[in-house]
Amino acid sequence: MRVLVTGGGGYIGSILCRSLLENGYDVLCLDRFFFGMKPIEEIADKIEIIKDDIRWFEPEILRRVDAVFDLASLSNDPTGELDPQKTLEINYKGRVRVAKLSREYGVKKYVLASTCSVYGFQDGLLTEESALNPLTTYAKANVLVEKEILLLADKSFTVTVLRQATVYGYSSRMRFDLAINGMVLGFYKNGKIPIMRDGKQWRPFVHVKDTSNAFIKVLEAEQELVNRQIFNVGSNDQNIQIFDLARLVAESINMPFNYEWYGSPDKRSYRVNFNKIKETLNFKAEHTIEEGAKEVFAALKDGKLNPDDPRTITVKWYKHLLEAHKLIREVEMKGLIL
Repeated sequence: MRVLVTGGGGYIGSILCRSLLENGYDVLCLDRFFFGMKPIEEIADKIEIIKDDIRWFEPEILRRVDAVFDLASLSNDPTGELDPQKTLEINYKGRVRVAKLSREYGVKKYVLASTCSVYGFQDGLLTEESALNPLTTYAKANVLVEKEILLLADKSFTVTVLRQATVYGYSSRMRFDLAINGMVLGFYKNGKIPIMRDGKQWRPFVHVKDTSNAFIKVLEAEQELVNRQIFNVGSNDQNIQIFDLARLVAESINMPFNYEWYGSPDKRSYRVNFNKIKETLNFKAEHTIEEGAKEVFAALKDGKLNPDDPRTITVKWYKHLLEAHKLIREVEMKGLIL
C-alpha cells in the first residue's frame, strides 16, 4: 500500500514516515522543506520525496496513492497570526484541495491532522461531540477544513479527522515551541522556565510517536469504524494544568523547580476525553510525559539537538524566511532599476 504524507518533513510527519516504513508501507513525502531536508535524510533512499506545495502540486501523483495523511500546514497559533489570510489559504483551502483531488483520483483513505485547540476555552471533559470554540486563526482554519472534508466521504472514499493533543517528544525536525519540549529547553539553558499566567489552564498531551501510531491505526481499521469519524488523539491521564506540568517536567529531568511568570492569562484551556479512539481503534498511548521530557533532555545533553537552532521555534523561523525573501526581492528590484 502506498501512502502520501503531506508535511512529511515536519515534526510529526518525519516520525510518521519512519513509522510507516517500519510497518511495511510504501511512502511518498510531500513537503516544501522550509526547515531543511535533515529530518528525513536517513530514510531519503527508502521513500519518494516530492518537494512541492499542497496548493499547487500536480495531482497526477495521486493516481499511485492508496491513502493520504494530510499534515501540511502552517503550524501552531502564533504562526497562524503572522498572516491570517495565508494561514487560511494553506491550512484550510490547501487541505480541502488535497482531499478533493484525493477523491477525484481514486485514493481510498484520507486522514486529516487536526488539533484539540479547536475546543478553545471550555470547562468539563470534552468529547468529539462537544461544541467547538476556536480562538485563533490556526484553530478556525482547522474547524473549516474539518467540516468541508467530512462532506466528501462516501463508500469509496473514507475520511477521518484526528484532533491531536499538544504533541511532545524528540524529533529530528525538533520543535521547542511546544509546551513540554519548551519547558525542557528552558531548564536546560537557564535552569528555570517561563510559565504563562496563570498556570491553571488545562492542556492534553500526546507523544509524537503515539500520535503517529494513531494515523496507522486509522489506516488499518475497517472502513465502517473510521469513515466520517472524528477522533481525539491522546490519553485521559495526560490532561494536566500547565503549572503542574512544569513541576512534573522538572522532576522528570532532576532539575530544581525554578520558574518565572510571563504574559497575560492564557485564553485557551481545555481538557479532552480520549475514550472514543481507545474503544473504537484500541489505541493506547505508550509514552508518558516523564519519558518524553527525559528523552528531549538527553538529546540536548548528548548534542543530538542544538538548543540555539532557530528552526526549532516555528514562528521565529517563518519570520526569518519572510525577511530573507523581502531582502531578496529588494535586491532584485534594485538590480532591475540599475
